[in-house]
Amino acid sequence: MTDTWYYVDTGHATPAFNMAMDEMLLEWHSKGEIPPVLRFYGWSPAGLSIGYFQKVNGKIDVDGVNRHGFELVRRQTGGRAVLHDQELTYSVIVSEDHPDMPKSVKEAYLVISKGLLHGFRNLGIQADFAIPEERLETTGSAVCFEEPSWYELIVDGKKAAGSAQTRKKGVILQHGSIPFHVDDGKLFDMFLYPNDRVKERARRAFGDKAVAINEILTDPVDFNQVKDAFKRGFASGLDIKLEPFELSSKQWEAVEKLADERYRNDSWNFSR
Repeated sequence: MTDTWYYVDTGHATPAFNMAMDEMLLEWHSKGEIPPVLRFYGWSPAGLSIGYFQKVNGKIDVDGVNRHGFELVRRQTGGRAVLHDQELTYSVIVSEDHPDMPKSVKEAYLVISKGLLHGFRNLGIQADFAIPEERLETTGSAVCFEEPSWYELIVDGKKAAGSAQTRKKGVILQHGSIPFHVDDGKLFDMFLYPNDRVKERARRAFGDKAVAINEILTDPVDFNQVKDAFKRGFASGLDIKLEPFELSSKQWEAVEKLADERYRNDSWNFSR
């Protein structure tokens, strides 16, 4: 029997609001107030989200973020920094004890990422799951799209979507970035390097490691086209029925309150 999930489309919103919305959806689902959720959103202004454990000092060029008019926000999930600009962002909120969700983080990635796989294929893109080789060392880069993780989506060996996951209150939150265009000049202005030569070398190498949807397709697509393809992709990939969910005024207020108290607060965003 096909499971029914809520579908939430919050359009383009501030980085703080976007992170607060994901957290509140997790909270409501943990209390049994709502079923599992698939959410799509964009960012206005563009935002640099940094991983829960990631250091800002010495890694992130905060002046560069501000110079471009972007906003920095710390995620609940781990991983490295992501510039959210011309992209579709998704989040999945589902109980750890859901019958279709494996107990291991890696295997849960595989299940959820089937929605991404179907979404890319709906756009005519032959994407595959990343199966990383065991690495003895890390690059130490602060940039998320430098390396694919288990079951992230790659096209011709290049990372095409990046995801991060956390588990809290018995609930899985996985969210991720599906870029349809990447401005690597702006992206690398977000990070600190010893000098311009090293920065330029990193920027050039990035082109061999990551790819955006409109670099692959002959006919460019926009936010709404990508959203439609991935909405259908998650429905088929996870074998779920999506029911639109409209938040109450009280729920909107709760999201805005959390955005102000946590995600617009320097003590949260710059805590490491």
